[in-house]
Amino acid sequence: MSRAVNKGNRNSLEDGNQANLDIVEQFDTYEDYLDSQLTETDLGYLEDEEIARQLVELGYRGHGDTIRREDFESRKRLLHERTSQKHSLPKQLASVDRDLSNFIFLQALASREELVRTGKLTTIIFIRDFNNKRQEVSGYIDYAHRLRTDDFVPYFERRKRLLPKPTDLSYYNWETQVSTSNSSPHYMVLADSAQGLLFKNKRDRKVINVNPEVSPGDNTTRVELDCPQEYVQVVIYDHTTRRRI
Repeated sequence: MSRAVNKGNRNSLEDGNQANLDIVEQFDTYEDYLDSQLTETDLGYLEDEEIARQLVELGYRGHGDTIRREDFESRKRLLHERTSQKHSLPKQLASVDRDLSNFIFLQALASREELVRTGKLTTIIFIRDFNNKRQEVSGYIDYAHRLRTDDFVPYFERRKRLLPKPTDLSYYNWETQVSTSNSSPHYMVLADSAQGLLFKNKRDRKVINVNPEVSPGDNTTRVELDCPQEYVQVVIYDHTTRRRI
């Protein structure tokens, strides 16, 4: 009986350790992890970001049990050790050796792929077009997050088209009027702001304003692509951070 209990406990610990490794893989720093536990209501009520983080660390805010700082950092080191050998080899880019000469949008993605994968650049892509049901959809995509969760080879081989999903930073279906917004590992969505839709970079805390009538923000450039053969509308927001990667 005790052996079965011990085995169950061991499996639970292993599952917990794996879950924590998954968490530390999502966030660059412990502060980024704490920020992910905060809601817009928390930030609006508490006003001071540092106090809000301290409350999360103490377990007074957030979702479920908060990982302690020392546990996060030790698991971060473990993750680094596990992946150091793999990271020492250059990752094959999905856009390598693809003929994109007549595809402006895919050229733009390819020119940014390596910078985004290595964390030197974060890019938000706005797309408006029609899905396979001929419904008009639009939304904002965190390129880095999609590169991590999607296989981009079919996109660069033009076997699939990149379109907004309900799981992206924002999504709107103009026919069904389904609307969603989700923060990503790199950006927090500030959808209730009086200024309209904003995205706050989790690394340097800079805010990206997607309103075309105003500046996109510090360290951010806005480029609208003219690619009517590919999409109705595409706008790319490139953001560089000053904090060390």
